[in-house]
Formats: sequence, C-alpha cells, structure tokens
Amino acid sequence: MSVSIQRQAIAARRVVSAIFFMCGTSIGTWASRIPNIKSATGLDESGFGILLLVMACGAFVAFPITGMLIDRLGAAPMTKLLAVANIISFVLIGLSPNVALLTGALFLAGLSIGALDISMNGWGAEVEKALERPIMSSYHGLYSLGAGVAALAGGLAIMADLSVLSHFVLWGIVAAPFLVWYWRQSWPQTKTENEDGSKAPLFALPKGALVLVGLMALVAALGEGAVTDWAALYQIEDLGIAESIAPAAFTIFSIAMVIMRLSGDKVIARFGPVPTARVSGIVALLGCILLVSGAGLWSVWAGCFVMGLGYAVLFPLAMSRAASDPHMSKGAALAAVATLGYGAFLFGPPLLGFVGDYLSLRASFLTVAVLTVAIPLLAGALKVKD
Repeated sequence: MSVSIQRQAIAARRVVSAIFFMCGTSIGTWASRIPNIKSATGLDESGFGILLLVMACGAFVAFPITGMLIDRLGAAPMTKLLAVANIISFVLIGLSPNVALLTGALFLAGLSIGALDISMNGWGAEVEKALERPIMSSYHGLYSLGAGVAALAGGLAIMADLSVLSHFVLWGIVAAPFLVWYWRQSWPQTKTENEDGSKAPLFALPKGALVLVGLMALVAALGEGAVTDWAALYQIEDLGIAESIAPAAFTIFSIAMVIMRLSGDKVIARFGPVPTARVSGIVALLGCILLVSGAGLWSVWAGCFVMGLGYAVLFPLAMSRAASDPHMSKGAALAAVATLGYGAFLFGPPLLGFVGDYLSLRASFLTVAVLTVAIPLLAGALKVKD
C-alpha cells in the first residue's frame, strides 16, 4: 500500500468511527426520552408498541434499498448523505405535535437509521480492506459508547427540564458541525456487482456460507435483544430482586460489550475470525448458563457481563464477512445479513415474551442458551472461500 493511500485510509477510519459514534448517539438520545414521548402521546403500552413497530418497519424497508444503492452509487457517498438525513429525521421526532405526525417521523427515523447502518458498515468494510487489518469491532464499540454517552446526556437533559424538542434540536446542533468533516473526507467511489457482472437486485437472500453467517448474526442479536428487553424483568419477577437495582444488569452487559468491541480488533487479528467467533460463542453460552442457573443478584450480573463479552464481536464479524463475500455484491450481502440480525434483535424479544408468558422468563433465557450452542458450529462460515 502506498503512503498516500494509507494516509487516506487512516483519515477515513477516523471519519467512519465518528459516524458510528454519532449514529449511536441518535439511538441513545431517542431511548432516553421514550418515557416523555410516550407520556405526551397519551398512548398505552400496546399503542406505543405499535409506534415502535413502525420505526422497526422503517429500518427493514431501508435495508434492501440501501444495499442496492451502495452497490450502484458507492458506500461513502451514501453514508455522507444518510448522516445528514439521520440528524434531520430525529429532530423531526421532537417537532411532531401529534400521534399522526409522530408516526411518520418515527418511520423516517427508522428508515434513516437502518439505511445509515448498512452504508456505514459498507464504508467501514472498505477502509478495513484498505488497511489490511480488522477494525470493524472498534466501529461497533464506538456505536455502543455513543449510545451510552447520549443516554447519560439524556438523563442530564431531563434533570435540567429540557423539553424533548429542545433536547433533540440541541443534539442536532452539536452533531451538525461534524457533517462538514464527513463531507470533506475523500474516498475512492467503489461500485460493486454480483459475481456474474449483473447489478444487485432490490431484494436479495443470502447465498451459500453467507446463510450460516446470517444465522450466527441472528442468534447473537437475539441474545443481545433478550438482555436489553427482559433481563431487568427476569430479575424482578423470577428472582425477586428489587426493581430499583434490576436495570443495572443491562448497564453491566453494555459495559462488557463496549470493552470487548473496542479490544476485539486486536483479538481477531491475533487469532483470526473463526477461532474468535467459536470462543465468543462458548463464552456467551457460559454467560447464559450463569444467568439461567443463578439464584442471586451477583450470579445474574456476572452472567450478563460474560454474555456481553461473548456476543460483542459476533455481529461485527458477520458484517465484515458479508462485505467481503465473493458470491454476492457488497450491498446485497450486507443487507441480507443485517435483515437477519436486526430482525432477531427487533422481533426476537417479543417472541421470547410469549415463552415467558406460557412458561417463565427463565425459560426464555434458556431458549437463548440453547440457540447460542449453534454459534461455535456456525463460526466456520466466517472463512472466506473463493
């Protein structure tokens, strides 16, 4: 690699890292104000749940469309455009005075966040290829860190009695100057095609080993979603742990995710994607067992921490593998894997909720543990074969 290309790749890595962090802050800002937004709508849990589903549907609509567009236009130009759209769409949430407009704003926000997720992973994979070393895990670590920082800032905004609109506009003002930096970053425009030279279709299913990669991402995302949505309630209802301290389990899980993701690139470079994924799956399984078998607070928290370490690098590994698939265009491959992974994260927890209703939340986490057994078996698909 020439010195000029290496410098360009290093500069691009900083920009892509900042975009991942900013994308995380949009989710953290939104999550911190959900109770206020729900209260303002006057909707009950079921009604507000439909609004959340609208946001998820926006992301799902975005996945295949964005995959096609980055194949035809390039990941870097799409990421720059979508970073602007992301800020605008989330500010629109704060500007929505009624449920009807809020519904439209949430769909647009889901659309922008889903599209940005695909495009920034695509650009990140190009930079990773140019630098010839693993860097995808650190991107996702910064995304998680951004979400945590924004959630903390959201708590401060609530303490300062800022309205949702004021909070979202302030976030947009802080984030907007970085857009100039994003736009100034040059990057070779890369367009990709299918292996037969044809343009990627709008909707594409994973092929060959990429199916197994997608399933691995699905199981990992399901585990992450289970802890996010059900860990606190599991402690309260099944174990009798106080409601005031139960949410700390998710915080512990998130800390473990950030730690592992920020250090994951070195681990992957040292041992390789396949061994790393296999050990990660085993670690995640041990965490699940700790969580399910634990009868006390510390065993549950230890289980959440170990699960965070185990699941952390699996989705970044899956996205990196998708972007380098030899049989599908980059955009289509990323969209296919993202659909499976995010589908499990968004729709898996409600299904686990049904298991919890009929049996118990312990049974829900036991289901996650059983599925996690598949991760070491699927890890071999991460190896790229011509």
